[in-house]
Amino acid sequence: MSTDLNSLRKDILRDLELNSVNSGVYSNGWVAKPSGKRVTSISPIDGRAIATVITGSKKDYERVVGRSEAAYEEWVALTPPQRGELIRLIGNELRIQKSKLGRIVSLETGKTKVEGEGEIQEMIDIADFAVGLSRQLHGLQMASERFEHRMYEQYLPLGVIGVITSFNFPSSVWSWNSFIAAVVGDTVIWKPSSKALLTAISVMKIITKVVKEYNYPEIFSLITGGGFEIGNLLSADPRVKLISFTGSVKSGRIVSETVARRFGKTILELGGNNGSIVTSKANIELSLKGVAFGALATAGQRCTTTRRLIVDEGIYNKFLPRLKDIYRKVKVGNPLEEGVLVGPLIDGDAVSNFLGAIERAKKEGGKVLVGGKAVKVKGLEGGFYVEPTIIEMPKVTPITCEETFAPILYVFKYRTLEEAIKIHNSVPQGLSSSIFTTDLREEERFLSALGSDCGLANVNTATAGAEIGGAFGGEKDTGGGRESGSDAWKNYTRRQTVTINWGKDIPLAQGVRFEV
Repeated sequence: MSTDLNSLRKDILRDLELNSVNSGVYSNGWVAKPSGKRVTSISPIDGRAIATVITGSKKDYERVVGRSEAAYEEWVALTPPQRGELIRLIGNELRIQKSKLGRIVSLETGKTKVEGEGEIQEMIDIADFAVGLSRQLHGLQMASERFEHRMYEQYLPLGVIGVITSFNFPSSVWSWNSFIAAVVGDTVIWKPSSKALLTAISVMKIITKVVKEYNYPEIFSLITGGGFEIGNLLSADPRVKLISFTGSVKSGRIVSETVARRFGKTILELGGNNGSIVTSKANIELSLKGVAFGALATAGQRCTTTRRLIVDEGIYNKFLPRLKDIYRKVKVGNPLEEGVLVGPLIDGDAVSNFLGAIERAKKEGGKVLVGGKAVKVKGLEGGFYVEPTIIEMPKVTPITCEETFAPILYVFKYRTLEEAIKIHNSVPQGLSSSIFTTDLREEERFLSALGSDCGLANVNTATAGAEIGGAFGGEKDTGGGRESGSDAWKNYTRRQTVTINWGKDIPLAQGVRFEV
């Protein structure tokens, strides 16, 4: 198995034109010798090195921002449909490279093969969405109270924006922001997670090849490096008009405060502590599948992962044994093997956090029903694997109000739907939510203003698995702002209200008179 992974490493490095040591800075070409630290990318599958990246420094950052500003001057002169054409060409190239890029995602982050390719498919889908959007960027026309006046609003590009991404969706979340921002006229600087540098470099190699081939301005830049250096430079820089940040609440607060001090704009996706309610009116088979996928996909390392399960006490003793059986049978191991549903956590710290959360849950009255241990996979002893875990909780406790990026599912009983919703809304985070029911009144109560307090609400489907067509984001400690579909494109623009007087007088609003 290790030999197979070694061969895979060589194949991926060759196919994606990666070297044993790679530049982590792209600014109108790859910077040959960035002046930052060397960071080695480790595969969580076996804990072994893939390749090394030389990251950027403040000096490299200044070059990136300057070039991005210059590219904006060219890019903004193109029409939105012309911008959309570049994204269309990029989407086509991503289709060709989908399998290759999916493999580096799986190798570097531990996603299963289907999830790795799904990550790239999401980039393709948002490219298609952005192409269509490029021909329908519109504002309202409004009635003016003044005679012979016309009033309307338009949305204009911001300029340079920064996108800071996390390891768990190392390329798709960048594309949600970048492809949409590009068609409205912005240029984009990408700072990826230091745990997924090779994925970012591979994506940039493919995308910038298209940009150069068709002679477009170099609107996409990459600078790798630590969050405390590069992330802070981006956040504090008034030249960067918007920061889209995906990461922890702790880091998000720092980004938010730093950007707010200069009156910049932010989109913050700071994680979730997502709950699913299963009522006595639920379709049990559907519910089991939805809860299992929501809780186990990507080894519990999605911001939309189901972390809390709230079950009607009338079906609790029927539902839980079947869910426990699913957990016992699920295959944990090499995510590139057929039949494996749960791959590794991203690193040793993630395993430690998993074990620490379980111990805390026990001290707070929790009972481990399934799992609860770190495991070693034969032939992959250096990997970071854990048992998918179900913990029965007597009530809401401090640990259940925290997000642990691991496959831990806390389970609660409830008597009334009002009690279930209260448990559901008891956490600081507010990203994704779901209810499983066939009762119209239960569904509508959950979707009402007194129901789910999350940015995403699902009925008879998992908390995980959002589509690109809808605006993505959450409330409360999840941060705020929206990415991806619907009218999230407006976040990457500045709104301008326009008034045109086509008459021969200057009447004033509100009936005010001013005679000179």
